[in-house]
Amino acid sequence: MTLQSPSGPAGRAFSFVGGTDGTWRITRSSAVIGAALPEASRVDVIESMVASPPPGALWVLRGVTSNERYVTRPERQLLVARQPPLGRPEAACAALIPIRKSASWWDLTQDERREILETRSEHIKIGLRYLPAVARRLHHSRDLGEPFDFITWFEYSPEHAMRFEELVGHLRASEEWKYVDREVDVRLVRGAL
Repeated sequence: MTLQSPSGPAGRAFSFVGGTDGTWRITRSSAVIGAALPEASRVDVIESMVASPPPGALWVLRGVTSNERYVTRPERQLLVARQPPLGRPEAACAALIPIRKSASWWDLTQDERREILETRSEHIKIGLRYLPAVARRLHHSRDLGEPFDFITWFEYSPEHAMRFEELVGHLRASEEWKYVDREVDVRLVRGAL
């Protein structure tokens, strides 16, 4: 999706550190398209740009929240009105999904990407159907020289796990996803064990 957390300012830096420490325990990590990430047991979400991997880190993904690039004003108003905050106590499940899009995607103009993203793939309309059950925040990484273009962080409660599966299934079946050349799907739960 293309909306940051409504409670946060634009331009915040985030680092997702996969390793042996962190608030979130990885329950599964798989390469959907392309190479997987090194196997880690936990993820720590740090609200800053981590310059070098901390001890025990196997990977670090960095991104920044930014302005919405593909939404119209009415779409943005709907998203803001329905988007729940991240960090809700009942949202004990999360998904970290970094993706990279192909050069052919980036060769398109902004309006051509919007045409594919929303008019033909209905990315925003699909996302709206799953609010407020699923909260999310998009991080931009492409201009930082990171291995992925976008990192999306989702949070949801266990009773909405099937709705989340439906959401990612719809998005992956869309025309937009034909332009994805690397995607990793990391599922997590908050807490010990």
